[in-house]
Amino acid sequence: MSTSLRFALAFGAQFAGFGAMMPFLPAILAEGGLDADAVGLVMAAGALTRLVAGPMSGRLADALADPRRLLALSALLAAATAAGFGLASGLALLLLVQVLHSAAAAPVIPLTDARAVAAVRAGGLDYARVRAVGSFTFILGAVAAGQAAEWSGPRAAAWMLAGALLLTALAALALPPPAPRAAPPDRPGPGRSLWAPLREGGFRRILLVSALVQGSHAAYYAFSTLHWQAAGLSPGLIGVLWGWGVVAEVILFLAGGRLAERLGPRGLALLAAGAGALRWSVTALTADPWALFAVQGLHAASFGAMHLAAMRALLALPAELSGRAQTLHAAAVAAATGLFMWLCGPLYASGGGLVFLAMAGLCAAAAAVAGGLARR
Repeated sequence: MSTSLRFALAFGAQFAGFGAMMPFLPAILAEGGLDADAVGLVMAAGALTRLVAGPMSGRLADALADPRRLLALSALLAAATAAGFGLASGLALLLLVQVLHSAAAAPVIPLTDARAVAAVRAGGLDYARVRAVGSFTFILGAVAAGQAAEWSGPRAAAWMLAGALLLTALAALALPPPAPRAAPPDRPGPGRSLWAPLREGGFRRILLVSALVQGSHAAYYAFSTLHWQAAGLSPGLIGVLWGWGVVAEVILFLAGGRLAERLGPRGLALLAAGAGALRWSVTALTADPWALFAVQGLHAASFGAMHLAAMRALLALPAELSGRAQTLHAAAVAAATGLFMWLCGPLYASGGGLVFLAMAGLCAAAAAVAGGLARR
């Protein structure tokens, strides 16, 4: 089995599950008896749990001879806890399930990305193309979950997530083994610290830009489904809207290599911030399906271009910092997303869709910071 196919299977399995769950987790929480403030609290708790669990797993992965085992174990535990969303009701139980699941799932995407970056360095992988497989299965998961939610309610997405994570655990063990490492130094040095990547100035700046741009998706993740349901959109249409947003992302990953090379991290980040400001401004002002279809296409830039900018910036770091850098980046995004989700709860309760205007403001701030990134 080729290296590309191994990574395609790993990304495809995990993103199929996340694609099924992300649009409908707020609806699951609402069905479990939670109001808007409680939905924001539970969503924020998950993001903040990933803030702690992600870097810890990254440090452990960098210390292990074979991090694939940690990735497989994380996916297996995440599958078991995902089933809790199909069973639990009430704030206390749903909050517990969210914390346990977020702790287990936190390493899955960052560690897969870290293994993929290592394969890119070894010269045997086109990252954008195999990551596009994950985007494609995210679409399939979102659309399938939308149909399943119409038939049997939103909790069907939880069972779809559990099954996809079981497949992810198997795919993780099939990833290429890591290259042999040099002998460790006689004593720990500063380079072995969890925070070592923060000594790189470019890494600190891309961390802030990613936190603002990716964090601006907080209202989308937490309240877009509830907002669109309140506006009369069906679960099936909502699933299609989520899926369509990722279609453009797939096109970027598959065909945007030259664009990404030309723009570099700074240009990609500026594109993401500008697209996010436009996307959230329109989402705040209308729930018309045609307008939503138009701006959902901007997901390619607001999420996809920012992700590529971060991956290109992280490639410039020393290889031995890869796991920690990936998980610190994921943790920064999780921290920002968690904070913004928590703030979005009362904002959505009082102003409805106008909460998205605050997200547009975050993207405007990100554009100012992104101007200081290096082109390469």
